Amino acid sequence: MAAATATLTEAQQHAADAAWRPKANIWAIALTVTLATFMEVLDSSIANVALPHIAGSLGASQDEATWVLTSYLVSNAVILPASAYLTTFIGRKKFYMICVVLFGVSSMLCGLAPSLPILIFCRVLQGAGGGGLAPSEQAILADTFTPKQRGQAFALYGLAVVCAPAIGPSLGGWITDNYNWRWIFFINVPIAMLSLYLTNRLVEDPPHVTREVAESKKGGLQLDLMGFGLLAAGFGSLEFILDKGQEDDWFASHIIVFFFWLCVISLITLVFWELYQIRVGNRPILNLTLFKRRTFSIPVILMFVLGFSLYGTTVLIPQFVQTLLGYTAQLAGQVISPGGICIMLMMPVVGFLIGRTDPRWLICFGFSILATSMIWMHQALTLESSFKYIMWLRVYQASGLAFLFIPINTISYTGVARAQNNDVAGLTNLARNIGGSVGTAFVATMLSRGSQRHEAYMIRHLTPGSPNFDNQVGMLKGFFGGHSGGNNLTGPGVYTAQAYIYNLMHRQSAMLAYLDIIAIFAVFCTCMIPLVLLIGKIKPAADGPAMH
Repeated sequence: MAAATATLTEAQQHAADAAWRPKANIWAIALTVTLATFMEVLDSSIANVALPHIAGSLGASQDEATWVLTSYLVSNAVILPASAYLTTFIGRKKFYMICVVLFGVSSMLCGLAPSLPILIFCRVLQGAGGGGLAPSEQAILADTFTPKQRGQAFALYGLAVVCAPAIGPSLGGWITDNYNWRWIFFINVPIAMLSLYLTNRLVEDPPHVTREVAESKKGGLQLDLMGFGLLAAGFGSLEFILDKGQEDDWFASHIIVFFFWLCVISLITLVFWELYQIRVGNRPILNLTLFKRRTFSIPVILMFVLGFSLYGTTVLIPQFVQTLLGYTAQLAGQVISPGGICIMLMMPVVGFLIGRTDPRWLICFGFSILATSMIWMHQALTLESSFKYIMWLRVYQASGLAFLFIPINTISYTGVARAQNNDVAGLTNLARNIGGSVGTAFVATMLSRGSQRHEAYMIRHLTPGSPNFDNQVGMLKGFFGGHSGGNNLTGPGVYTAQAYIYNLMHRQSAMLAYLDIIAIFAVFCTCMIPLVLLIGKIKPAADGPAMH
């Protein structure tokens, strides 16, 4: 009889959770949390172009200044997966507001920092605050909207997540050039204050969160310090390796080797520790049981690839036009900005379609567009490509990205109990961020190594005595003060002609390295299409619990 009563109570609680809706307008809540999302994602990339100014202002080297970026990413990676666990003790709304306060205050302190060590410390705090924002915001949207409405809600959220990295470097460059690098941090303060006010007025915790907090208080505050320590060591080390690997020549560096083994040992130990916590009935920091579902494990992989492609191409194109075509930072930003506008226009369309069709086909379409755009770019991109041509290549590529974020997020919540929404949000956001770091590190490494490889091959044919090389020098030396023609490789203009040819070879080898990276991106995106089909058929969402 008692068991039947308990079962009835549990069923009643589930029905109450499913029927719960916030008192405030749901779209006002969506705009509120999207505001903070945009601010946090923007800050992960806005400081990139200001590093030389920061280094010069604070009397630091360029290498030392890169810790301004690394410190943020490391603390961000640690807090992201732990955010669901922390909300268990203090509630989602309170945790979210604490993160907004921490992000806003640390942003102000970053702008006021008198030295590089203080700036790096403040960036660690800023990354910790920012790491808790995205999972909480995504979980708030998942609870606020019905499964049928989630696609439209994630469309609004996706605008911030996808567009902010694209405009971050351009905005950061404009602020730094026209004002001061400190203002890239100060602009966060009023946004954080507005977000805090709106959150306090509009956002509320659903019953399952309130119930979970009450249950945790009954048992007392029992933080899993062992799990949190392993989490910090594992993901913090991974982020450090990805950010500093190319700079330190990867495994040729003892410090990279040390952090690699620390990462491997910590993450393996963390998996066993979390499984043990589940077995003994404790609340794990990482809910690994979610990976039993194909509707979660495969979307996590897809979200990783989305981050890899989004951040990788966002780095690739501006770097290509600046280093090989001579564009300014502002002009490079203008090349990719129309892609962000395209995503903004496409997101509502995808949000409309997600409730009316199988999201798997939308994901397949997105990866198909992304792969074909890479193939087109590989075949058509040259050192003579115009601004307009590259811009339209980016627009076509961005149209594919718009079809990925919303369907992947929607599938990851399929069949998941509301009490696990925070866990889903934390792990999917972690996958996207780690994917972005891997994509950025991949581009940097492949570009450096690929350029060296192609240059080593080409230079074998650019030595004195090679007939083609001598003929080319003979023809060019007339442009540099010598007499064109003939095989006399002495006199005025010869060394300048040789330097000109070497510079041309250097640009060509870099161009080939870019094309190699683009080809790998194309293959990588194509391979995701059959993986999507392994998820199984997804029915269009209906009002009520999501079903698979």
